[in-house]
Amino acid sequence: MKPVLLANGEGGVGVQAAADVLQAGGTALDAVEAGIRVVEQDPAVRSVGFGGRPNLLGEMECDASIMCGATRRTGAVGALKEYLHAISVARQVMERTPHVMIVGEGAARFAAEIGEKKADMLAEQSKADYSRWFETRVPEELKKKWPDVPLAELSWPAKEAAKTAGGTTCFLALARDNNWAGGVSTSGWAYKHPGRLGDSPVISAGLYVDNRGGAAACTHTGEMTIRAGTARTVVAAMKRGASAADACAEAIDDLRALTGGYLGPVVVHAIDKEGTPCVVGLGFKETTPPWWFWTEGMTRPEQRKVTKA
Repeated sequence: MKPVLLANGEGGVGVQAAADVLQAGGTALDAVEAGIRVVEQDPAVRSVGFGGRPNLLGEMECDASIMCGATRRTGAVGALKEYLHAISVARQVMERTPHVMIVGEGAARFAAEIGEKKADMLAEQSKADYSRWFETRVPEELKKKWPDVPLAELSWPAKEAAKTAGGTTCFLALARDNNWAGGVSTSGWAYKHPGRLGDSPVISAGLYVDNRGGAAACTHTGEMTIRAGTARTVVAAMKRGASAADACAEAIDDLRALTGGYLGPVVVHAIDKEGTPCVVGLGFKETTPPWWFWTEGMTRPEQRKVTKA
């Protein structure tokens, strides 16, 4: 099959870099990592890496995962502080350790061990946004005791800012050697409770790749896709012979059946083993985010619209 690449809207700045790797005959893992690294360092991308939004204490905590479809080996990091390229640290978890996921202080320690460079992880706009959030959302009595205050109630987004609850970049790729890979990276829920993990580092929820079925990744409300195991639901259906569209429809029906807890929008991205993509959004009242597609023979990646469920 020809190389194939799918990236969500936030991946737009990195999709050409990933396509270039595939066009040159590189591996799917290399393409995914190359594309996501570009996204992580772009301050204009407000939900990933350097340009993302911090937790309730003003600290940037990044999550990422990567998966190889040939072996189903995976690597993930969660709540990683002070390191820019969470996707590269996640890949090294897969390649250098017997583990699948390393989080918090352990993730930062591992990043240092492998030679990743520390970085100031708050772009100027991120700092300004956090200051504005703090002044408008934190009650005066809590400001006097900050940060030694209960944080749980503050972790719920205001109605006018609910859209900040989601955001991730995801890349799914098939290389010339017919091996699949996928990766996701995020700074997570804006102004989240410290230590919160969404679906991005959780294999089967936010990412799943299997050469026998294809690849899938999810963005936005990770609390929902963790509960439903959405990414693996999609790939398992495609492994049974379902098209990407039918597999996404099955996963969307499963998400719709969730009750209680925090419910919000979700976007499911998939490519089946025939190389056919499908991207479906659930719970969007306004315009859905775009996504990007490329395959060999196209002069440049093409932006497409998400199908509303």
